[in-house]
Amino acid sequence: QVQLVESGGGLVQSGGSLRLSCAATGNILAINDMAWYRRAAGKRRERVAHISSTGQTQLADSVKGRFTISRDNDNNMVYLQMSTLLPEDTDIYYCYSNIREVLNPWVNYWGQGTQVAVSA
Repeated sequence: QVQLVESGGGLVQSGGSLRLSCAATGNILAINDMAWYRRAAGKRRERVAHISSTGQTQLADSVKGRFTISRDNDNNMVYLQMSTLLPEDTDIYYCYSNIREVLNPWVNYWGQGTQVAVSA
């Protein structure tokens, strides 16, 4: 059973930094795309950052220059380094990945979400 487990959220002051981590666990054969999304209750889901299997990255305009996405293929991890955080970055952040489990097709998986709160 594949799972995505996020960690690293918390409360930080405006201008501060946080690093989110997401570990993909299970009987994994291969991982394709990995990404971070955010969505608080009543808000539209936004893709914050995306990284392909070859390491190409895309960032939302709202976080360019402040956030960085990276991945560790050997350990099935994806990270989101967030710097110069703003109150509007307050949200629940979700890890996403397209994963192929042994003897199964490609499936999209989501983490349980981790709260990031930025105080003014």
